[in-house]
Amino acid sequence: MRNIKQKIAEKLTTIEEAEHVKILYAAESGSRAWGVESADSDYDVRFIYVRPEHDYLSLQEKRDVIEWQLDEILDINGWDLKKALIQFHKGNATLFEWANSPIIYRTTEEWDELYPYCQSYFSVKAALYHYYGTAASAWKQFLQGNEVNYKKYIYALRPLLACNYIEKHHTIPPVTFHELLNQSLPEQLTEEIRSMLSIKAKSRESELHPKLPVIHTYIEDKIAVFGQLSKSIEDDRTPDWDILQAVFLKLVKRS
Repeated sequence: MRNIKQKIAEKLTTIEEAEHVKILYAAESGSRAWGVESADSDYDVRFIYVRPEHDYLSLQEKRDVIEWQLDEILDINGWDLKKALIQFHKGNATLFEWANSPIIYRTTEEWDELYPYCQSYFSVKAALYHYYGTAASAWKQFLQGNEVNYKKYIYALRPLLACNYIEKHHTIPPVTFHELLNQSLPEQLTEEIRSMLSIKAKSRESELHPKLPVIHTYIEDKIAVFGQLSKSIEDDRTPDWDILQAVFLKLVKRS
């Protein structure tokens, strides 16, 4: 892990030099951040960057994403600060996952100053809708056969467990699968999930296994429950832009 972290750090420095940006924050996303990676899982590196002030004043707009590398080992891409703040305003659940990743590759004083303001824009409705949609998509696309890829079970289970957490606590859910699993769940379900995780850890990413009835039933039932809840719950997104606007101007003037 130390060697790959060093390689990622070098990649981030290369991106800064080549793109003339400053990376404020970089972290792991996906299965490694969730703590359920397979032996051949890649590294999904996500970062937030800021450009020099004059770039934001130019009539020639620059792209608000940097897609740096995608291969069997590394998947590296990042978002411009302006894009990230707009997405925080929308309550983007994926962005909150990046910000709370247990595996951080780079952070800065600017990020430490910025993120506490962003947390007030977490939206229960937006997060429930995101996680319900993610689970429903995985269920429909990957979990309809008699044999399934156990990685796809996680793609459905993890967002549903996040919905459970959000419904109960009305706050940002944990990132790791094991923290989400540490909720009040039926004992039989918990046992079957732990057994599935044990098998998955020893399997190749693409390997298929027999479907598991307890997990299957739970996913199907909870998709119906949270689909309805995400539509009926009151919109709690924060309309105010002033805090994010002030932070944006302050950080851009420093760049």
